Amino acid sequence: MNRMVRGALTLSSGLATFAVTATAFAHVIVSPAQSTVGAWQEYTMRVPCEKTDATTKVVLKLPSDVQFQQYEPVAGWSVKTQKSGQTEIVTWQATSSAGIQPGQFMEFPFIATNPKQPTEIDWDAYQYYQDGTIVEWTGAPNSETPHSITQIVKSSDAAQTTSNSAASPSSDASAQSSMPAASAATYGLGWTTADTWVLTVSVVAILISIFAIIMSLRGGSKK
Repeated sequence: MNRMVRGALTLSSGLATFAVTATAFAHVIVSPAQSTVGAWQEYTMRVPCEKTDATTKVVLKLPSDVQFQQYEPVAGWSVKTQKSGQTEIVTWQATSSAGIQPGQFMEFPFIATNPKQPTEIDWDAYQYYQDGTIVEWTGAPNSETPHSITQIVKSSDAAQTTSNSAASPSSDASAQSSMPAASAATYGLGWTTADTWVLTVSVVAILISIFAIIMSLRGGSKK
């Protein structure tokens, strides 16, 4: 194998490693990113495992003006709710040793009633790992551990947004650009800029690997 091929494979391996490391930018997301005042909304909390140890517990704190109503059972997990002052705390606990394994994610659906006035919900989440570490997803949108945010708007505002999106394909982009940065970070079920980078780097790594294999085969045929 010549130096060019070895170099290509080394670069490909490095990019692949970077892509795996970059997944650490993923975070706990509660979707949808927008809902209406007073609604019984079905929310979904997506939890990725970013460490080499499994995630065994997730705790979600609800603001005082959000009421937890129901949850969808998830195999291998129990659910417990408790009150701390005006704050409701919901705990998902793995009932087996499996939990959420490295490289995997799980989704936990639940229904909650929204605040009666326009506002934004800050979803503070705490992710517990098997090695005893805890990641607190309670920071600002631009922090390393941001909490997820849902904008609560009036029904008329939500209907207007939907109508504008349906009327013009280009309006979707402008609607996203007009959204607050925190809401945009959770738009589209948690697809972020970091996710785009991971996908791009992965594709580049695959293309470089294919190039290296072709060069290797050509070198072997010349011999």
